[in-house]
Amino acid sequence: MSAVSVLRTKPIQDVIAQSTAEEGGQGRRLRRKLGPFDLMGFGVGIVIGTGIFTLTGLEARDSAGPAVIVSFAVAGVVALLAALCYAELASSVPTAGSAYTYAYATMGEVVAWIIGWDLLLEFALGAAVVARGWSGYLAELFGLPTAWFGEEGSVVNVGAIAIVALLGLVATVGIQQSARITNVLVVVKVAICVFIVAAGLFFITADNLTPFVPPTQEPPAGESGLAQPLTQVLFGLEPSVFGIAGVLSAAAVVFFAYTGFEAVANLGEETRRPGRDLPLGLLGTLGLSAVLYVGVSFVVVGMVPYTEIDRGAPIAAAFNAVGATWAGALVAIAAVAGLTSVILVQLVAIGRIGYAIARDGLIPPKIGEIHPRWGTPYRVTLLMTVLVALLAGFLPLSALADLVSIGALFAFVIVSVAVPLLRRTRPELKRPFRVPLSPVLPVVSALACVYLMLNLSVETWLRFLAWLLLGVIIYAAYGHRRNRLARR
Repeated sequence: MSAVSVLRTKPIQDVIAQSTAEEGGQGRRLRRKLGPFDLMGFGVGIVIGTGIFTLTGLEARDSAGPAVIVSFAVAGVVALLAALCYAELASSVPTAGSAYTYAYATMGEVVAWIIGWDLLLEFALGAAVVARGWSGYLAELFGLPTAWFGEEGSVVNVGAIAIVALLGLVATVGIQQSARITNVLVVVKVAICVFIVAAGLFFITADNLTPFVPPTQEPPAGESGLAQPLTQVLFGLEPSVFGIAGVLSAAAVVFFAYTGFEAVANLGEETRRPGRDLPLGLLGTLGLSAVLYVGVSFVVVGMVPYTEIDRGAPIAAAFNAVGATWAGALVAIAAVAGLTSVILVQLVAIGRIGYAIARDGLIPPKIGEIHPRWGTPYRVTLLMTVLVALLAGFLPLSALADLVSIGALFAFVIVSVAVPLLRRTRPELKRPFRVPLSPVLPVVSALACVYLMLNLSVETWLRFLAWLLLGVIIYAAYGHRRNRLARR
């Protein structure tokens, strides 16, 4: 395996030809049926979910205090920088695969495979974690038995398996059906998020917001060692929570809340006017989501002292604490709707990533075949649905949410670096949207993502590296010799 072969790049003209040809991808191509509001619906559908309903309380209570508001704002700014880079690449090269395809065109085959493998991890684990959360909220709403729908004490989570199977079928049958369902769910949860902010403002107490940044403390017993942020280990710092370090550590964790917006870029081959619609979908998603996240986190920490915030259902518990118990049912409905759309969009995105990788021959091409009637990559979508259902049903994955964050941040680093690289190698390429102040903003975006990655725990890094090592072994055993460029 030579350095030249693993670093070979996929010509941009090949990427564009695959996405625009009348016949592509095993004899068929994806169908262009989506507009800007559909893309924004998919984006908000995947971003507004677990983060707003659970991470707000967890990180406020354990790491940042009321300054979790700043954590969400910092994570939002980093995500917005990455979204600008995604917008340029997606509008210039509208293709399935997003970061995987951009890396293949700029950095080489082995980097592309690693990022594609990373994206499969991000979306599969993300969908499984959210499915378990969906099952728990459903049990809370209807009083279902926790042995089959809960997180604690259950051997198999029937609710998580059922929702993944149902939404996997929707994602397989067609992109328009997925878009319609997602748009309805997005309207419901955005409306209720606005209601949460508007109603919660009447119950905010100034005393709950002080101290805004709690003083640095030692972590609870048993939470040092591998649970430490990597920055503390690298620089020999004493383990701590709260303070400025706690705010930044929380920002790295709540970045999970913004992950998934790159699913919009994966829909480039199904967008009617990608040069205009993809930037609108990406930037509209991040703008609306960041405003809602900051607003909801402000209301939660203002209604209840951060030391008393409920870890499992912080928003509903906050309204209960101030006597507004009637709001709990609305919050539960919003959670069920919100998490449903997250799972659906993640399953749609997994199918497109798998389709792009199979089309290039890094995994068997038959896996990515397009259905003649539905116009979707049905085999890879069904295959990943089964995998996600098994993960969601049998593994308590809440502890692995950090893996989703590190996977997304790694992808964002690659995309940020790809922007100036592609401008240098292909200056003549038509770019309907251009990142302002390039290469400065892309470099800042990459460095900011790396910094947030360093604030994740040592054990998260070890798990992530183990997954990447497995991917390298698969690439060496199959993809390196069997892909389209090698056969050519």
